Amino acid sequence: MREGRKAVKEQHMVPRQQVAARVQPAGDIPFNKHVGQRRTTSDWVVDIAMWCLVVIIVLIVLYPLWFVVIASFSNQTYVAAGKVTLWPIDVTLSGYSHVFGNARVWAGYKNTLIYSVVGTALNLIVTMPAAFALSRREFPMRRIAMFLFTFTMYFAGGLIPNYILFKQLNLLNSMWVFILPGALSVWNLIIARSFFETSIPEDLHDAAQLDGLGDFSYFLKVVIPLSSAIIAVIGLYYFVGHWNDYFTGLVFIRDDAKQPLQNILQSILLGSQTQTTGQISSGISAQQQQQLADQIKYGVIIVSTLPLLIIYPFLQKYFNKGVMIGAVKG
Repeated sequence: MREGRKAVKEQHMVPRQQVAARVQPAGDIPFNKHVGQRRTTSDWVVDIAMWCLVVIIVLIVLYPLWFVVIASFSNQTYVAAGKVTLWPIDVTLSGYSHVFGNARVWAGYKNTLIYSVVGTALNLIVTMPAAFALSRREFPMRRIAMFLFTFTMYFAGGLIPNYILFKQLNLLNSMWVFILPGALSVWNLIIARSFFETSIPEDLHDAAQLDGLGDFSYFLKVVIPLSSAIIAVIGLYYFVGHWNDYFTGLVFIRDDAKQPLQNILQSILLGSQTQTTGQISSGISAQQQQQLADQIKYGVIIVSTLPLLIIYPFLQKYFNKGVMIGAVKG
């Protein structure tokens, strides 16, 4: 019996050499062991073409920013002549000295930082619980509430009604006019709601109920720790919006001590272009004044965008994941 079973087993066994011969690709075509298929010459051509296209797009996107950086450190005579292309020429810091030498810039940095941090914190405190409540199917009024939120995306009161409303609420000329009116973004609310609906398993809610957790405890102890990606993405959206907020300070703020950075930089830039003796050093020619104005212009761009460029790399790992997951459903 044993010999019979051994003979049948040997008949069904395939020698290792034959298996290797079947797996080994023919010719000199490279074999991708991870995918399990052979790569042809056309595959390599397509890959190389795609990489070249990506490199070209990246250069097109990054070069304008790089040019602004090198132009801010270069003599504007060479910039105007088109000689500054890849590296700064005749390095000078006159533009930055005029920007940072103005005490209003530091006050604007402080104001904008306060508005952005406090505003972003309030935005997340309002948006995340609202999105979680709208994502729960047992909430009977969620469709009506979502319709009311969405309605505000298409219809608004306008500038004059908002100005009258802010005046009646004593928000004019205060820091709260930057924070309270924009406490909730409906677009970010929709993204967060879609994230909760598609990425948080319903089994977690059932398990939390068996463990005695209520809705608030479940949201704080289970949902929030699992939502770091979407929190980082929405937080970045809100922070950038507060940091770049220019219109609010232009219309609703009259006290210079409460102006955000963007409005102060804009006034410095306009002041440098007026070529008045009180704003640009006296005793220089009109050409030198224009060169200094251009130097200040490039310096203002770098000063206003540098904090965002520093923050973004730390949130990049969450950015793609949070956006793609939150955009699965609308």
